[in-house]
Amino acid sequence: MFLAATFVFGFSQSIVDSTFNNFLNETFFISDWQRGFLELPRELPGFLVIFFAALFFFLCSRRLAFLANLLCAFGILLIGFGSPGFSIMLVWLFIFSVGQHLFIPLNQSIGMELAHKGQEGRRLGQFSAVANLAMIFGSFAIFLGFKFFHLTFQLSYAVAFAGFLTVAVLLYQMQKDQPYAARTKFQLRRKYRLFYWLNILYGTRKQIFLTFAPWVLVTVFHQKTQMLATLLTIGGAIGIFFKPVLGRAIDKLGERFILTSEAVLLVFVCIGYGYSLVLFSETTALIVASACFIVDQLLMSVGMARATYLLKIAVRPEDVTQTLTMGVTIDHIFSIAVALLGGFIWVKWGYQYVFLLGAAIACVNFFSALRVRTQ
Repeated sequence: MFLAATFVFGFSQSIVDSTFNNFLNETFFISDWQRGFLELPRELPGFLVIFFAALFFFLCSRRLAFLANLLCAFGILLIGFGSPGFSIMLVWLFIFSVGQHLFIPLNQSIGMELAHKGQEGRRLGQFSAVANLAMIFGSFAIFLGFKFFHLTFQLSYAVAFAGFLTVAVLLYQMQKDQPYAARTKFQLRRKYRLFYWLNILYGTRKQIFLTFAPWVLVTVFHQKTQMLATLLTIGGAIGIFFKPVLGRAIDKLGERFILTSEAVLLVFVCIGYGYSLVLFSETTALIVASACFIVDQLLMSVGMARATYLLKIAVRPEDVTQTLTMGVTIDHIFSIAVALLGGFIWVKWGYQYVFLLGAAIACVNFFSALRVRTQ
């Protein structure tokens, strides 16, 4: 059930990822500052996720995942069909984002529940590869639809609605597990402080990729929906093989090696985004920026290493889901700030300095990851 849910979720999410930036640009004609500000309602649910999780304390993780996908389904439907203006669209985006952010920690914790001891990284890699395969189908469908069949954003989001609804049904049919006591939802443990710090750094790095990387391709390189869909398809195809290998590498080489390697690669990715037009011709610069987009997309899956690191240092089994949820809340405090700061930096000094900030964050991430220790 969870494998099928993972596949359909990946398909539906790829439809949204492939179209959302062009949907904003072509429907509402927003400015660079508005694009940065939009991350406030989109990422605020990430900060509030621990409160939502506590609010629904009586639901087990699988029932909460069901609810999360219902919110995704109706949120994206209303974005497509109930957004006469930018302000109204932000309300529906908030609802959609609540569902997304509730599902992020649940996706990892449920995946690790379905693994043999010592093979959690491998299992997460397998689920992630299935999601990548689904992303290929979704992104390729968007590419074909917009290039050859006059597909609209509204119809795309109707398909995504059906997909998220299907995920909700599949999760509801899974065997229930036991909910944990509500009083444990808000605990912060000193033992997990490095995990929290790594999540803060991930939140800032993630926001630069999700917000400003595709915005560079859309507004600086003037690429259409088909181009973003193509890049997501390529990244998804590579991810089918890359993510299971990454999962096994986490189990064999350890979280510290994987996290430090990611940080080094991110420095070069940020330089490629920000300075390819300075260093190369426009055609070559587009190729470099596109390659950075694909590498960045693949590196997002390194989040598996943070999840398995937490699993190894967890004081109690019930701490895992709760601390993953707390990690999402903590990282979003900083990701919201980076979105607003990045929008200001873009307008004031240019997009290059946004990615220079990203490179600096990657350097801090490198030295922080060196402190990771597990049994």
